[in-house]
Amino acid sequence: MNTSCAATLTRNADHWVGRFVAMASPCEILVDDVQASLAQQVLDVVASEAWRIERKYSRYRTDSAVHRINDSAGSETVVDDECANLLDFAATLTRLSEGAFDITSGVLRKAWTFDGGNHVPSQAQIDALLASVGWHRVEWQRPVLQLQAGMQIDFGGIGKEYAVDSAADQVERIAPGLSCLINFGGDVAVRNARPDGKPWRVGIENCTRMGAAERVVQLSRGALATSGDARRFVFRDGHRYSHILDARTGWPVRNAPHSITVAADTCTQAGTLTTLAMLKGCNAESLLRESGAQYWLQ
Repeated sequence: MNTSCAATLTRNADHWVGRFVAMASPCEILVDDVQASLAQQVLDVVASEAWRIERKYSRYRTDSAVHRINDSAGSETVVDDECANLLDFAATLTRLSEGAFDITSGVLRKAWTFDGGNHVPSQAQIDALLASVGWHRVEWQRPVLQLQAGMQIDFGGIGKEYAVDSAADQVERIAPGLSCLINFGGDVAVRNARPDGKPWRVGIENCTRMGAAERVVQLSRGALATSGDARRFVFRDGHRYSHILDARTGWPVRNAPHSITVAADTCTQAGTLTTLAMLKGCNAESLLRESGAQYWLQ
C-alpha cells in the first residue's frame, strides 16, 4: 500500500498529526514539534507497520497467515516466530480467563452479527458452532499448529493492541526519545514524555453519545486500551447484547460495563486487562480493582 496516497500529515500549533485507516479503524499519530521530514518518516513507519500486521493477520484476506491456517483443513501449519508469540499470548489469555477468551471462537460470527439490529441466533445454531470452538481442541507445539477440520482462529481480540505496541517499537528504532502518541481506533501508546512537559490529551468517548468525550486523560507516558459495545451490539426485546462473547457458551457476556478503559505501561497490557475484565461481566470492577491499574468504566 502506498502511504503517500493513503496517509495524510498536517501541522498543528506545536505538533504534527498523521491520519490513515487500518484494521477497519481510524488511526492517527501525534508527533512532537520536529522537522517535517522526520514527522513524515514517523507517519510512514507507523502506517506501514499497521498495514503489515493487518495484511498478515486479517481473517478477511486470502493472502494472510491467518487464512492459510484457517484453510488448512486439519493439516499441520508451520508458523513464524511472530505468529507463534501471538499464539502463545492468546493461549495465556485463554488460561487466565478460564476459557472465556478463545481465539478459536471467531466461527461464532456465523451466528452473531453485531450491527445494531435485532437478530438473536437460536441455541441450536450456537451449539452447532461450539463444536468447532476451544483451544483444548488445538494441537500447538511451537512452531507447528494443527486445527481440527472446520476450526478457525481470529486474532481480532488482541491484534490492534499488539499493532500499537509494535508501531511504537518502530518509532523508537528510527527516532529514539521522540514523543509520539499512536492511536489505533482508541487504543493508544506514548513511549516518551514531551520535552516541554506538556502531556498529550486523550479523550475517552462517551458510549451513549458518539463523538463526545466522557473524560480527557492526560498521558505523558504509557498506554490506554478501551473495550466496549458502543458500536457493536444487538438489541432485542429491550435487551442489549454486547459483541463480547464468552467462548464457553457462545453467548454475549451479561451485565458487563458498556465501556472499560485501562491505563498500563503498554497497550497489550492495557488490552489484556480490559478483555479479562469485560469477560467477568458484573464482576469486572472487582478484577480491575485487584489489578491495581487505573481504569474508567461507563
